[in-house]
Amino acid sequence: MAQPAGAVERQITFAPQNHNLDNNDNFSPDGRFLVYDTRETIGQGIENSQSIEKVEIATGARTILYTPRASVTGKNAAPGIAAASYCPVADKVAFIHGPLVDDVPARGYYGKPNRNGAEVPGDGSGVLTWLDRRDVDTSRPTLPGAHRGGTHRHEYTLDGRRIGFTYDDFLLPQYDRTIGYMEPRADAPGGATHWFAVLLAPPPMGKSRPGEIEKAYGDSWVGRDGRMRAFIGKVRNDDGVTYEESLFVADVPLDVDITTADAGAADRYPSPPKGVSVRRLTHTTAEGVVRGAPDGSRMAYYAKADDRTKQVFVIASDGSDQDADPAKRPVQLTRLPGGVTSGLRWHPSGDYVLCISNGGVAVTCAKPGPDYGVTKFITPQNDGPARYDLVLSLDGKQVAFTKQVPTKDVAGNLKKNYAGLDFAQIFVMGFAWPE
Repeated sequence: MAQPAGAVERQITFAPQNHNLDNNDNFSPDGRFLVYDTRETIGQGIENSQSIEKVEIATGARTILYTPRASVTGKNAAPGIAAASYCPVADKVAFIHGPLVDDVPARGYYGKPNRNGAEVPGDGSGVLTWLDRRDVDTSRPTLPGAHRGGTHRHEYTLDGRRIGFTYDDFLLPQYDRTIGYMEPRADAPGGATHWFAVLLAPPPMGKSRPGEIEKAYGDSWVGRDGRMRAFIGKVRNDDGVTYEESLFVADVPLDVDITTADAGAADRYPSPPKGVSVRRLTHTTAEGVVRGAPDGSRMAYYAKADDRTKQVFVIASDGSDQDADPAKRPVQLTRLPGGVTSGLRWHPSGDYVLCISNGGVAVTCAKPGPDYGVTKFITPQNDGPARYDLVLSLDGKQVAFTKQVPTKDVAGNLKKNYAGLDFAQIFVMGFAWPE
């Protein structure tokens, strides 16, 4: 299938290092830049990522937004900086930041329960701000507004008011991953700009009762202002033995007082603020990172179709697979022969859903009408290195993704990453519905 006019992909990074978009919110508010991390360049994982950077789409000019003063690399590494997202309403970037090298003797090396959210301006000044406070003192209750582990995949709401994340607890490791959010407050615990709270307090692993959620992940905001946080929950089935991974949403009214959350203690897991509630939308398997339509009316997620391929399904945000109204139940949107690989995204218009299938970028119409469910590819399929980490600009006019391609240094020598693989480079293209 031919690509639409003006939609030819173009490589914009060429340096011999990885450029990891991580399927986050990587476009700057004005659509001029993309932010990324450099994990998997010199060593495995986030812990060996050495910089947060941006690239100017028009020129390919690279700016280092942040790099730590000191780092330790290898199997035990610090600090570890990655998973960057642009704020949609300001020139600033949030990302994961593990322990500073000077703090390793007290905190240990990078790990999922040993990291913070950090923020830097998009101007390259490198001025670091800590979004959240980590407090693992066991001699007293956890400081109100602080956490005791690690936050991850920080996502701003479209209005910039709240930040969502996944969370792993350090003090009580018998609890699995959960989700949370933070809000800026002048009385946030020392050194931080935001107040932390979990949105779900799970039971300890293996101790849940039927219907209880042991793990929450794959989360994202639904709508502009952070009133809904959709996620995948690992829930105990009615037999009391097996589990199902299903679609849930945490409702977070705008008037919720985040300071009513309990930060916990050495023997007490944190609990959500008063007024937060959780709804179950499906009782069958759901997976991936859930994506909410920009207007908050619908959610898209992965599930198995009748032919057992992974496809995109859509459900009303106030719906359920047990709702008496068929319009509120899930609907299979895609019917891709090879199924969906990754990259689920809503176009900002809400009219299309994008994903990766057969190594190419597929666009499926989600607008009611004769084209609903029709899928067209805006790139070739199976034409070489697969595309991944799909992201869209806020105005919907640009699409970006990465591919691992042969990369040379300035002397013309072919370079590979630490594992002998081609470096991940960023490609961009214009968006258009193919006619």
